[in-house]
Amino acid sequence: MIERHLPASRSLSAKLFLATLLSLLCALAAYLAVYGIGTWFVNRFYMSAEAVALRKAEIYTTFNRYITANRAAGNDAEALQRFLTEENYVSITVYSAEDLELPAIRRPASESPGVENYVLPPSGDVGGKLYPMRFADGIYYISITDNSRAREDMLNRGMALLVAAAVLLIVLFWYTNQLTRRIIRLSEETATVGAGNLEGIITVDGEDEIAVLAEDIDSMRHAIIERMGSEKRAWESNSELITAMSHDIRTPMTSLIGYLGLLNRPDSLTEEEKKRYLERAYGKSLALKDLTDELFKYFLVFGNSGLEFHLEDFDAQMLLMQLLSEAEFDIADSGLTVRRVDRLEEGRLINTDAAMLKRVIDNLVSNIKKYADREQPVEILTEERDGWIAVTVSNAISRRAAGTESTRIGLRTCAKILDGLGGSFTTEKKDGRFSAEFLLPV
Repeated sequence: MIERHLPASRSLSAKLFLATLLSLLCALAAYLAVYGIGTWFVNRFYMSAEAVALRKAEIYTTFNRYITANRAAGNDAEALQRFLTEENYVSITVYSAEDLELPAIRRPASESPGVENYVLPPSGDVGGKLYPMRFADGIYYISITDNSRAREDMLNRGMALLVAAAVLLIVLFWYTNQLTRRIIRLSEETATVGAGNLEGIITVDGEDEIAVLAEDIDSMRHAIIERMGSEKRAWESNSELITAMSHDIRTPMTSLIGYLGLLNRPDSLTEEEKKRYLERAYGKSLALKDLTDELFKYFLVFGNSGLEFHLEDFDAQMLLMQLLSEAEFDIADSGLTVRRVDRLEEGRLINTDAAMLKRVIDNLVSNIKKYADREQPVEILTEERDGWIAVTVSNAISRRAAGTESTRIGLRTCAKILDGLGGSFTTEKKDGRFSAEFLLPV
C-alpha cells in the first residue's frame, strides 16, 4: 500500500484542534452573552432605586422587630452580630447622637413615639442613608447596606458558566458524533464486503485519515474483484485448454494404440504392412510430442511463474532481418514459398528481448507449417507505422486445415509475450487467408 501524507490542515488531529477551539469560542461567546444579559437585568431591575429602597425598608422592619423582641441596647454588639449572622448579605452600623455629634433627640409630648416622628440628622461623613431606630436605651441611627448584589452576580456568573459548559459539550459532541457515524458506517460497509458482497459500496467522503482508510479499503475491494475475475478467466482458459487438449491427444493416442496392437501380432502382417504401421505410429508419436510441447508452452506463458524479460536496445532492421531470414529459411524448407518485403529504415532502435521475440516468430512459423496452403506464397511485411515497428505475416489457409480445430496456444503465447514487451499482437482470418501482426514501439 502506498503511504500518503495528508496536509496538516486536513488531518484528524488538526480538525480536532479546530473543533476544540471552535467549541471554546462558542462557549466564551455564550458565557459573555448570558453574563451580559444577566448583568443588564440585575442593573435594570434588581438594583433600581425603587427595588433597593424596598429591600432596605424590609431590612429595617425586620431589624426593628428583632431589636424590639430582644430589647437590645444600641451598644449591644453581640445582639447585632446575631442578627447579621442570620441575615446574609446585610450590613448594619449603629450610631449614637454623640457619634454623630448631634444634640439629644427630643420629641413633642403630643406626638406618638413612632420613629417617623423623629427628625433625621444629616449623614455627614457617614456613608449611606441614616435611619432612626428605637433601642432599649434610646434612639440610635442605623446605616443599612444591602450586599445582595454580590449574590446576584455570583448566580449570574454560575448560570453563564453552566450555559458555556453546555455549549462546549454540545459542539464537541456534535463533532465526535460526526466522526463516530463515519467510522460506524465504514465498519458496516467493510463488514458487508468481508461477508462476501464485493459489490457493496465503500463511501469515501472527506480528506482526512478516515477518508484515506475508506479509499484504501475500496481499492482493495476493486483489486479483489479484478483478481477474482482474472482467476475466473484463467480457470475458464484452463478448462478450455483441457477440453481441447484431451480431444487432440485422444485422437492420435487412439490411433497409436491401434497401430501398436496390430504390430503386437507380427504373424498376421506382411513386412510391408509392418513398415506402414510403424511409420504411422511414429507419425502419431510426433503429433503427441507437438501437443505436449504446446501444452508445456501454455503453462510456461500462462502459469503463475510468469515470464522474465531481458530488454536491450537493438537496431530494428538488423534484428528483424536476422530473425525473419531464419524464419524464411525454415518455411521454405517445409516446401512453402515466401514473399518478403522490408520497408524499414536503418537507425530505428527498439528496446526488446531478442530471445522472446524469436519465440514469437517461431510460433508463427509453426502455425504456418500446419495450416498454410502450399500452393500460395507466405507474405512477410516489415514497416514503420506511426512510431511503431510493424511485422505482418499472412498466408492462405489450406483446405485440409480449414476444418481443423486449434487450441491457439501458440498465438496466445505470442500475445502474452508482446504484451510483456510493451507491444501488441493481433490476428485476422478473412477470405480464406490468415494474417498475424505484431507491433513494437520505436
